[in-house]
Amino acid sequence: MRFQNVCLESIAVALPEEVWTSTAIEERLRPLYERLRLPFGRLELMSGIRERRFWPPGTRPSDASAAAGRAVLAQSALRPEQIETFIHAAVCRDMLEPATAAFAHRKLGLPARAQIFDVSNACLGFLNSLTILAAMIESGQIRCGMVVAGENGRPLVERTLQHLATAPLDRNQIKPFFANLTIGSGAAAAIVCHRSLVRDRPHRLLGGICLTATEYSELCQGDAAGGDGLEMQTDSEQLLVAGVAVAQRAWAAFQQETGWGDASVDRFVCHQVGAMHRRRLYEALGIDLARDFSTFETLGNMGSVSLPATLAQAVASGAVVAGHRVGLLGIGSGINCMMLALEW
Repeated sequence: MRFQNVCLESIAVALPEEVWTSTAIEERLRPLYERLRLPFGRLELMSGIRERRFWPPGTRPSDASAAAGRAVLAQSALRPEQIETFIHAAVCRDMLEPATAAFAHRKLGLPARAQIFDVSNACLGFLNSLTILAAMIESGQIRCGMVVAGENGRPLVERTLQHLATAPLDRNQIKPFFANLTIGSGAAAAIVCHRSLVRDRPHRLLGGICLTATEYSELCQGDAAGGDGLEMQTDSEQLLVAGVAVAQRAWAAFQQETGWGDASVDRFVCHQVGAMHRRRLYEALGIDLARDFSTFETLGNMGSVSLPATLAQAVASGAVVAGHRVGLLGIGSGINCMMLALEW
């Protein structure tokens, strides 16, 4: 896919104030660690995640999304009444019906004429939504849209801690729950528009590719667990192997579609899983790790929010500056892979 007139006009992040360190999580699991003789510090050692953040109990995904939406509107040169399509793209939702976009739309006070809907695709939903808005802009359906995502990982982590603390599990039986302890919470939002609406240097979304490998759809599965609880089980080792293999094929297709080679990209931002995943991914793609920008160390894996939040922080920190070519490398369970070319 290629786009000629699409710009990422602004992007913003909203983060919770409450911080949970990996050390504190392991302390809550002290009886389990001592019973199974697990070494303390292994969570941070294996994942590279020192801490993650969580919203206060009772926070709805739409609350988090609205916070990010307000942040991006504050940055934008465009007005709320110019938003013609509004997408909520998080894994987490307020409820099955109506769309979580309806609640976030109301909290943001966006115009009634805006088309609203949810997009759900594990950790890839935000990138999917960028391309949906881009296609609508290119076809002339709209001139401006907004995508938001608010992830609330607290119920999943709390249920996981409760299960690990009370169930008679052995070392092998705890493995599918390890990935849950890397999850964090956050929110991100972006305004996407036709380049004619941009006054300053346009941040152009040039295009990209997508690749699916649904034969691996059973490697990571999450669902509701009754009440406000969530549950997820992951074959982390096989998901890593399969994900890297899919990414290699996707990277080759991305270079062919965009004409960008390894040396063409100034900065890479990928979905934030952890240290091992990042290292294995860039080794397999033959990309210098020094061109990556990461946030997982202090934010954990925030689902669909991770990649856009990391991009927003890369821009805010000066790691991405005007003229940079940025490769957005998204990989989510399913397995789905999307790689987008952004010219900042």
